[in-house]
Amino acid sequence: MNQSPVLSYYQATATPYERFAPLEGRHEARVAIIGGGFAGLNTALGLAERGERDVVVLESKQIGFGASGRNGGFVFGGYSLGEEALRSQLGEERAKKIFDLTTAAVHRIRERVKRYTIACDMVDQGIIWANWFRDPNVLRQRQKSLADHYGIHWEWLAEEELRELVRSERYHDGLYERNALHLHPLNYAIGLAAAASTLGVRIHEESDVWRLRRNNNRWLISTASGELEAEHVILACGGYLAGLRKQIDRAVLPIATYVMVTEPLGDRLDALLQTKAAVYDTRFAFDYYRPLPDKRLLWGGRISVLNRSARAVQRVLTRDLLRVFPSLRGVRIDYAWSGLMSYARHQMPQIGSSGDGLWWAQAFGGHGLAPTCAAGELLASAIVDGDESWKQFADYGLNNTLKPFGFIGAQASYWWYECKDWFKTSLEG
Repeated sequence: MNQSPVLSYYQATATPYERFAPLEGRHEARVAIIGGGFAGLNTALGLAERGERDVVVLESKQIGFGASGRNGGFVFGGYSLGEEALRSQLGEERAKKIFDLTTAAVHRIRERVKRYTIACDMVDQGIIWANWFRDPNVLRQRQKSLADHYGIHWEWLAEEELRELVRSERYHDGLYERNALHLHPLNYAIGLAAAASTLGVRIHEESDVWRLRRNNNRWLISTASGELEAEHVILACGGYLAGLRKQIDRAVLPIATYVMVTEPLGDRLDALLQTKAAVYDTRFAFDYYRPLPDKRLLWGGRISVLNRSARAVQRVLTRDLLRVFPSLRGVRIDYAWSGLMSYARHQMPQIGSSGDGLWWAQAFGGHGLAPTCAAGELLASAIVDGDESWKQFADYGLNNTLKPFGFIGAQASYWWYECKDWFKTSLEG
């Protein structure tokens, strides 16, 4: 019997750093950022790189505590909303422009890791989209659409070639995306915080904000042991809602996803994967996984309104793992955890402002790393330069998710697509 894991793998291998002290006393800043995850840290670093150093980041727990420090670590372009739907909603030119923000963000993440020497085990070897089904049309259609409408070229992997890279009979053909990478997300967040701090950004952990109100045309932020007055406030809390503005909180659903990490596999990992690329498959309810530097396999998947225990996550994901790699039966799972992502009904990030110095960046769904970087750049440019490029997201506003009915709808939708995946698989025999 496997021992039930407690810590996440990321926590167990986190870069040690001197903790940032809680906010104490009364302070002022030009910009206050609530949330020490990717959205908040990228915005802080973007501001500092533009010369705006009068910035304070307030994190209720620790840097990267939420989804930023719990996700699969995949870095690639795009959004939760598919490319075809994006083009249908925005038209050819606008869709490409908003999509290009994320591909540029991949380059920026790569460059920042190198510039600030962030020790986050970055593996710049791309990502494989493996076909769960025999029908290659879904791959061909997406490959053509990306090339024709977005100028992005994914390499075709025939079944024989794919199975040389990923030793599983579960898959058929695949596509390879070169402009993609994977990394240790918690250490990346810690590195972003260190970079921002070096440039003068003040960061406070264990500083839960319990009140936000207007005070003489500025914003007054209250924590348990301090107050901060700021001209601009950015809410960047993701699925771990701050409870400060109902309109902003009710616009997202906190949805859980699950991740686990095996024991070190040694040569067994090489027998399964002859690639350092990360992998995910073509189902709606897909698996995603990647090899780790210490010869472990990180495995993630599922979407649920339930934030399950480590033991439950391990049980569910192990079943998924063995469908792809049956030779790993009996493998020990050393870590398992869940995390809350923020989803909007329209499946796009919500990046906006109320026009009085209050900003928000949330609803990055399961595509957080590149879009949060893009969002940070948009908000930093807006505050420092008056750039209005953030208004590209005006179509994707704070639509009410109608909780608790939104949770029911989200779970039912996931089960429906999961059933469709199962039915299609069963038809193929």
